[in-house]
Amino acid sequence: MKIGKTEKYIYERLAEKGALMFMLIDPVDYKTPQAAIKTAKEADKGGADLILVGGSIGAQGELLDYVIKGIKEEVSSPVVLFPGNIATLTRYADAVYFMSLLNARGTYWITHAQMLSAPLVKQMGIEPLPVGYIVVSPGGTVGWVGDVNLVPREKPKIASSLALAGEYLGNRFILTDAGSNPQLMRNGPVPPSIIKAVKDAISVPYIVAGGIKSVDSLRVTIKSGADIVQIGTAIEQSSKARRQTEIFARIVKEEGMKKLR
Repeated sequence: MKIGKTEKYIYERLAEKGALMFMLIDPVDYKTPQAAIKTAKEADKGGADLILVGGSIGAQGELLDYVIKGIKEEVSSPVVLFPGNIATLTRYADAVYFMSLLNARGTYWITHAQMLSAPLVKQMGIEPLPVGYIVVSPGGTVGWVGDVNLVPREKPKIASSLALAGEYLGNRFILTDAGSNPQLMRNGPVPPSIIKAVKDAISVPYIVAGGIKSVDSLRVTIKSGADIVQIGTAIEQSSKARRQTEIFARIVKEEGMKKLR
């Protein structure tokens, strides 16, 4: 499969900046669709490199179409789908994380959902971004919905082996995610030991998501090996989304420049 416009953009930005920040908007988590669109606009102005839209439950149909179209009118960055299932698709997006949930217990989330959605992705003209998806404990909603055999936080070798298998299977990005869950307040985001092990094992861009809510956790995540950080709740819950994005974007830029030296 040829490299598309969005994928090329990601590679070029990584080469230029050393690290990137993606902002995730789950329309279901906002009081109104307009609030979701506004936050995406503020995040774009604040320095987010890419806007993701989607979620595990309910981000589909008319709501998804409306939010994606609204965001596209307001931002300059690519708008990419973060699908919770085969219904999280809309022709108005630039691209989609075409994910295989590598540590799912059942085959549906590994290959079956992908088989069902592939013809639609092609028909709609959405650029697929091949992503190997790994969920780390506690897993949150995605862990439950995907019936995931969660990677234990103290077992980095399991995560790195899954990631390497994902790369060998042809995925051009690897994503580890701790999920969105109040329990993350105690456990924190993906542990540095897992991030380092995964980064050392693979050669494709590495995305880390879930529970990154502070400047300190953001720095640690990038220093440990993340090429791209995926932020959602920390900006969603901020009363000043643009300012919060600017703060995070500055940290990502600083740490990214260190990688390029």
